[in-house]
Amino acid sequence: MKKAIISVHNKDGIFELAKFLSENKFEIYSTGGTYSYLTSKGIKVFSISDYTGFPEVLDGRVKTLHPKIFAGILADRKKSEHVEDVNKNKISLFDLVVVSLYPFVETVSKKDVKVEEAIEQIDIGGVSLIRAAAKNFDSVSVLVDNSQYDNYINEYIKTGGNISYEYRKNLAFEAFKYISEYDIAISEYFKSINSEESVPDFISLGEAIKVRYGENPHQRGYILKKDFDNIFEVLHGKEISYNNILDLDAAYSIINEFVESSPVCAIVKHGNPCGIAESEDLLSAYLKAFETDTVSPFGGIIIFNKKLDFKTSLEVDKLFTEILIAPDFDDDALEFLKKKKNRRLIKFNFAGLDTYDLRKVSGGFLYQSKDDIVFDKNKLTFVTEKKPNEEMISECEFAFKVVKHTKSNAVVFTKDRRTLGIGGGQPSRIDSTNIAIQKAKQFNLDLKDSIVASDAFFPFADSIIELAKVGVKCIIQPGGSVRDDEVIQAANENNLIMIFTGIRHFKH
Repeated sequence: MKKAIISVHNKDGIFELAKFLSENKFEIYSTGGTYSYLTSKGIKVFSISDYTGFPEVLDGRVKTLHPKIFAGILADRKKSEHVEDVNKNKISLFDLVVVSLYPFVETVSKKDVKVEEAIEQIDIGGVSLIRAAAKNFDSVSVLVDNSQYDNYINEYIKTGGNISYEYRKNLAFEAFKYISEYDIAISEYFKSINSEESVPDFISLGEAIKVRYGENPHQRGYILKKDFDNIFEVLHGKEISYNNILDLDAAYSIINEFVESSPVCAIVKHGNPCGIAESEDLLSAYLKAFETDTVSPFGGIIIFNKKLDFKTSLEVDKLFTEILIAPDFDDDALEFLKKKKNRRLIKFNFAGLDTYDLRKVSGGFLYQSKDDIVFDKNKLTFVTEKKPNEEMISECEFAFKVVKHTKSNAVVFTKDRRTLGIGGGQPSRIDSTNIAIQKAKQFNLDLKDSIVASDAFFPFADSIIELAKVGVKCIIQPGGSVRDDEVIQAANENNLIMIFTGIRHFKH
């Protein structure tokens, strides 16, 4: 007769699995909570304490940690000396181990959780059972999540109870991943309570899912998923690519600046914004964002901060885009947009941004905390003779949010909460300035009385002079150059307002 150990904190689906096992002549052994639950449901279950002859002690901290349990899981059934030990010590051999661990992550996610409460949710016996069963996958199947139960039942039926080696090996992989992520969560928690600056452990970066290819067709590409599927839901279209995901991340980072704003549309191409606007409705926000640059958005992606309506969908459909992203879609808009079979439609939720960035470099990784500083008008310094009014400061905030997500050296022109010219990714700030001016002229956008935001200081007065020539009225920049006095003087001579933030936003 086959034997199973079931010890689960999460009881969802366990009755159905236990019922199937019982009907297929399994002897089931369980610990206190699971034992009580299954017996109350009419399932015949043997108590682990009765089997080992040792009671649960220390308020349940020790329940399964016993040689008769672990020898029954770890025995190599191909070794005669193991079989001899088992028989001599009257040890039962277990064929299946089903465990779900204490909810440590859920516990420490609660506000003001006490350390003592967190510690009690660190599972010891469950992790040991999983590790032992996964190590001996040649003989033992191990289930660690209720999403696996139906699949195991189907596999058992299909194979007549002779679970395949490959299936057990895959279960072992899932088990080791499960306990690895559990241990990382514990490690991160202890770092957070022991140090003001906590750096995550990157042993487990998530499940590797193959994408169509890397940046180019000759490169292999994967995404290591952690919370990706909790943030994004692909509703329609062909498989998203490596480059799509990079642009998707850039667009999501931008739109998170405008969670509580009026309708906002951002258009992204190759990781850079090529148009952003805030307006009274999505359609006008899209049209204003598109007017910034009517050439670059071709093949780019468009993101909105509000549910996409049918009227706006009719307009965006005129442009070839790789992806349309919104927190939701009206039914008629979704039905209409699905007519283009290859265009991806993605729904997202404002789950917030990660707290860190991680990038691979030759020979290692670079880690940094997220550039998540919030615009604070109370910390601005007005350095020129002319001072801004409240309306101007509000416009500066909009420009500040855009320049923060534009590749360095970044210069952004805005007016009436819409972009007029964007220059970035250049080796010098004057180059970025001239590119932004030329693009605005190319698309017949008037820069008179516009605001300019720069992601870092202006090292020379040359850019200030060029900005004055096109009618800019206010510049917001970090300051901090050895030539700040020269730059401020140029602003005063050209009747400009200049604001220092003291905060740089390089984005390489």
